[in-house]
Amino acid sequence: MKLVGESLAALRGERVVFRNVNIELSAGEALTLHGPNGCGKTTLLRVIAGLLGLMGGRLLLLGDDNKAITDERRDQSIHFIGHQDQIRPQLRVSEILAFHAALLGAPRTSVAPALAEWGLEPLAGHSGGLLSAGQRRRLSLSRLSLQKRSLWLLDEPMTALDATSRERLLAICRAHLGEGGMIIAATHEPFMGDTKMLTLGARS
Repeated sequence: MKLVGESLAALRGERVVFRNVNIELSAGEALTLHGPNGCGKTTLLRVIAGLLGLMGGRLLLLGDDNKAITDERRDQSIHFIGHQDQIRPQLRVSEILAFHAALLGAPRTSVAPALAEWGLEPLAGHSGGLLSAGQRRRLSLSRLSLQKRSLWLLDEPMTALDATSRERLLAICRAHLGEGGMIIAATHEPFMGDTKMLTLGARS
């Protein structure tokens, strides 16, 4: 699989947040987005995820045959984890993950392995409203493990994570790349040292 973006441009409200952005990402590669607040990092992730439209340019997700994949298959190839954790405080951790598994079309049996992979098993019965910021972030990221998807779009993935959780995230990301996956991460912090880099312009 391959992602190609040519001369991408997007609006937020009535303001152009970026233009003339080019991306090329192949299986096993990661791209880190850098730039100040307001430069369009989150907007670009949301455009790639299909949540926002383009003002200009062309964006293609290509299959192994180098042909553009259908919109339905494209949606099934992407995980988008935003900077807001989308955790219902009244539900238990295991229930929250089961809810997201259902949204993704993943089997309920995927919940237990995801809890284990992200070190959340001791918290499975806890209410989402009682979690710390770091625990909430791990729970949000654990959605990546519910269903295999090729392209991960991560918005500020390191936020609120302690050193152990950061190492866990990096190990999981490296494993995903090793299996031929792709990652695009928007971050203000060092993420993975062996990634492509794209710096978006300063806010006008």
